[in-house]
Amino acid sequence: MKTIITGKNYTPSDKLKETIEKKFEKLDKYFSNEITGNIMVIKEKAGYKVEATINAKGTIFRAEMRADDPYDAVDRVIEKLSSQMSRFKSKLQKKYKGQPDLMFADLPEYEEEEPEVIQVVKRKKFELEPMTVDEAIVQMELLAHTFYIFLNMETDSVNVVYRRNDRDYGLLETSY
Repeated sequence: MKTIITGKNYTPSDKLKETIEKKFEKLDKYFSNEITGNIMVIKEKAGYKVEATINAKGTIFRAEMRADDPYDAVDRVIEKLSSQMSRFKSKLQKKYKGQPDLMFADLPEYEEEEPEVIQVVKRKKFELEPMTVDEAIVQMELLAHTFYIFLNMETDSVNVVYRRNDRDYGLLETSY
């Protein structure tokens, strides 16, 4: 796996970059060299946040952790990613059976008393309304939701607006 390390409001030291690369080597046994891991170290008022995203041929693993020390945040991100992969091991093995880029057979079994059951407990059906991004944000706020799906009349594609943790808004645009 290739790692791309960047900083926001902060320039990671060479020592930190080496540590990140070394820690992410633990995950190398699950991915080929074709897979890329993007790691961002962000300096915040209350410490550091490390965000890691691994795009593995259609499945995205993502984790973010905060800590007073960036090294601690990196350790916690690695633990979280490993846990995610272990929890979904059997589903990942089925999805990627026969693909040499992803080797989930080596993942440790997830130790949990009851196996996690993924279950849809509610379904909603609605017609997509053509509108602008601004109109979709207003509609989302009126409904007191954290996201809203709509047909973007400017791009004629299905989009999702959402409220971010920093209270700003995000836009997910689809393509196929």
